[in-house]
Amino acid sequence: MKRKVGIIGAGHVGSDVAFSLVTQGICDEIVIIDKIEAKAESEALELRDMASMTRSYTTITANNWEALSDTDIIVMAVGPETLLREDRMEELVETSRSVTEIVPKILATGFKGIFVNITNPCDVITMLIQKVSGFDHSRVFGTGTSLDTARMRRVVGEALHINPKSIEGYVLGEHGESQFVAWSTVKIGGVNITDYKTKTPLDLPALKDAVRGGGWNILTGKGWTSFGIATATAGIVDALLTDAKQVFPLAVFSEQTNTYIGQPALIGANGVLDTIKPPLTKEEQTNFEHSAEVIRKAFDLL
Repeated sequence: MKRKVGIIGAGHVGSDVAFSLVTQGICDEIVIIDKIEAKAESEALELRDMASMTRSYTTITANNWEALSDTDIIVMAVGPETLLREDRMEELVETSRSVTEIVPKILATGFKGIFVNITNPCDVITMLIQKVSGFDHSRVFGTGTSLDTARMRRVVGEALHINPKSIEGYVLGEHGESQFVAWSTVKIGGVNITDYKTKTPLDLPALKDAVRGGGWNILTGKGWTSFGIATATAGIVDALLTDAKQVFPLAVFSEQTNTYIGQPALIGANGVLDTIKPPLTKEEQTNFEHSAEVIRKAFDLL
């Protein structure tokens, strides 16, 4: 049985997702599509050039919409023309127009798999994909705060001089300005960060700012961000294809807020199996509800 993934958008993010999938041997076949066909063709050709050096073989094709019909997963990685924007919400008009055109073309192929959205603003665009496709909420979700959570673990790990893999916890809410670190969930070896012994007290507000500003620092330095989100997406795709039943902080539908928003979710071969609601402090719950309102208002603009 083929493990087949479609990637819509061959920009920095889409191409790095493809690179991650190929180098990690996560799938058997990738279909790359971009409105600039020569770009998708070039990315596919370079990925095929790697075939003799990767640990497993991956078939790569480009710009074949009909080939999406039997894909297990479609990764939406459409980006805006202008990359250097501080607020992801500024991309909404452009990316929503693109997605509204693309999703019907995908459905016309007979696609019945799972949508994984990266396109920003992630939570709002994920809601749009679900609405346009009519798919069940379990089969449409976004990368949400997966990258933000990884940044939090990196920031906390560097502050404590600990491998970020040893940091537990989540960034929740919008993948954007209203996101927040749920410090009540952040632990090291089962010990909450506020109780963890350090030589000097941790400045949690400063760490929070470092987490939220991480993407902007990368963006202003190199012009785009792609390695982190591509790696996060590859892990999500792997969990779906292997029915891993693994928890990720994703943009999933919340009945509580009636919107897509970043929170822990259990995923497997059939998509989202369950959403997990970690106990939050009163302040964190307020932040979560505020973030949901930001997302909902942006969606209403569409």
